Amino acid sequence: MPNYRRTRVEGGCFFFTINLLERSNNKLLIQNIDLLRNVVDRVRKKYPFYINGWVVLPDHMHCIWTLPAHDTDYSTRIRLIKTLFSKAIPLLEKRSKVRQEKGERGIWQRRFWEHTIYDDRDYANHMDYLHFNPVKHGYVKQVKDWPYSSFQHCVCRGDYQEEWGGLDIDLSVGELL
Repeated sequence: MPNYRRTRVEGGCFFFTINLLERSNNKLLIQNIDLLRNVVDRVRKKYPFYINGWVVLPDHMHCIWTLPAHDTDYSTRIRLIKTLFSKAIPLLEKRSKVRQEKGERGIWQRRFWEHTIYDDRDYANHMDYLHFNPVKHGYVKQVKDWPYSSFQHCVCRGDYQEEWGGLDIDLSVGELL
């Protein structure tokens, strides 16, 4: 098994992108949002982490987590979320011969993308990117209208104004990251 170079920061804060294997016209994540939430809760009970922000789109999700002090193992958490979610979904997807031989499902991309948050500005940029993503992809015109996001929780916490992030502002990916 390859040994991917992953950043190891004890108690670190990380931004993740986790994609479904088949992204076009796939709504698996939002169709099974309650299952996904349950799986995340189960994993958090065994391997705690703080959810700073999260957005679930039909075919991928972005999240920012902070790990407990002296803990660097976000990979196990992501693997368990993907595995438990996959095991609870009926086997209906097309699987390549290689995936069949390895006993793998064809739901998730094998890898995920992570970024270590290194300061307050980086954190704010990634939180903005995460929450603005449903608008960027054309699912809603206002960030507040996407139901599968931590945005409303962040509004209640005072991190955002309710009206932040509509199509009337110009936020491109390059400006946010």
